[in-house]
Amino acid sequence: MATQIINISSKYKDIISKCSLISSGSPALYQLRPKKEEIGTLTRMTVGERNPEKKNKTILLVGETGTGKSALINTLINYSMGVKFEDDIWFQIVEDEKRSQSESQTSDVIVYEIFGFEDQTLPYSLTIIDTPGYGDTRGIEHDVIVSQRLLDLFSSDDGVQEMNAVGLVMKASDNRLSDRLRYVFDSVVSLFGKNVEKNIVALITHSDGMTPENALEALEAAKMKCAKDEEKQPVHFLFNNCQSTERTQRNKRPLGNAWDVTEEEMGKFTDFLEKSRPQKMMVTVEVLNERFRLAACINNLQGRIELIELKQTEIKQVQEALKKHEHEMKNNEEFTVEVDEVYKDKEPIRGGGWLWFFLEGATCCTVCEETCHHPCTVAPKPKDCKVIKDGRCIVCTNKCPVSGHVKENWRFVNKTRKVQKTQQDMKEKYEENKAESEKKSSFLENLEMEMKDLTAEKIRLLEESYQHVFNLDQIALNVNSPSTHVHLDFLIEKMKEKGDTEKVQKLEEMKSQRDKRVPTVLQVVYAKIIAAGRKTKDVCFLSDSSSNWTGV
Repeated sequence: MATQIINISSKYKDIISKCSLISSGSPALYQLRPKKEEIGTLTRMTVGERNPEKKNKTILLVGETGTGKSALINTLINYSMGVKFEDDIWFQIVEDEKRSQSESQTSDVIVYEIFGFEDQTLPYSLTIIDTPGYGDTRGIEHDVIVSQRLLDLFSSDDGVQEMNAVGLVMKASDNRLSDRLRYVFDSVVSLFGKNVEKNIVALITHSDGMTPENALEALEAAKMKCAKDEEKQPVHFLFNNCQSTERTQRNKRPLGNAWDVTEEEMGKFTDFLEKSRPQKMMVTVEVLNERFRLAACINNLQGRIELIELKQTEIKQVQEALKKHEHEMKNNEEFTVEVDEVYKDKEPIRGGGWLWFFLEGATCCTVCEETCHHPCTVAPKPKDCKVIKDGRCIVCTNKCPVSGHVKENWRFVNKTRKVQKTQQDMKEKYEENKAESEKKSSFLENLEMEMKDLTAEKIRLLEESYQHVFNLDQIALNVNSPSTHVHLDFLIEKMKEKGDTEKVQKLEEMKSQRDKRVPTVLQVVYAKIIAAGRKTKDVCFLSDSSSNWTGV
């Protein structure tokens, strides 16, 4: 290693002394040894010490698996360090290692920071946020976990509070808008608030320097919400992925030309970073929180509406029984009827346990006897769950304090059982909570009032759920993410029953846009994920070379 250092420009000696030699070829490859920190559910890798007097620019990279994000991160790091082609050296910050099957199940978001090289090439330091690839074989549930990790990053005190650019990494060879690519685009855009649109740019990898007509057509076909240039084309930058390729007499010139293209485009991209207005992540945090809470609220609402409908069925059975035994009632004769009695039960969560280093389970309210959030895979305790806000639950009926909640490997479910009831049993059940004035009414009248009360509660719950969707529509850059489509179907069905044509029309407009953008197979699989009791690993995606997706 000492011999190698002699042949390297003195400006790299200090950094090389803190690296591991990967290969002594041309270029010489070195592995940077950044300081590693765990930030909650995230990993931070830092090279150098931050100077608070110097500016810092933050980039978030998102994209499909296999687009070359790792190579792009290394290119950004080397460019900021001032590495040139003639230096015949290349540094890697992303570890080039093959992960085991168990390791590949993680959903780590990694934050790379490079300090101490300000004014080498750039007047600022860089923070690069790398997200695991979207749309890989780990399935949609993996992408949901990534969203949760980003929410942790944007909302924590020592996380990231503003963003200069969101780089959508895609290959120059992406020549058509496949179901997979459309899903990746929609998933990425749905993460952010509307304020981020002009900070989203395309970073085209594996480029030969020519205009990436096919990739741009794919962006245009997807109606991608991103920064646009004077010609209304998506703002994009081109990069080649061959900087670390072994140089020979035969390929040295073409590799040099590739370096020139990348260096020129990197200059344009970093100029964009310098000029772009940083966006606060507060709106994005609000969007992500609203998405999680929307899902939790509607899942809880579905359970509560189901309970109301079961209770209404039980009341109808009682009403029919009373009419049938009208003669016995007039003569004060005892009679017995069979009804489907509603009750709450605790149901074990199939596969509940440690998943991706977090307890998979359900956050439940023991006061209301309701499931507030399931599956809950991130929060180790109820107080950490996204449905808890300012110490109280925003989901359960009574909005109970966190002290009334548990995080366990079971959840509350509604069940019915056949029971024999006498007239006196039925009177006691349906009159025990009635005011004295109401008890003076007939038993049948009390049942009618109970039915009206339940219907009113059902309508209130539907309005509350609709408001969540409406709020999300106001703040999100893309409200029609794949994760909301099952909720739209449910709300449309219930609003039709209610007869609210205005809200049905609004929801169906959202659904129409969704159906154009979300592949049918994704809709089916999302329905399975959200359906009660499904363990996330039960549903995944497999893909073939033609990008066809199959639900398993």
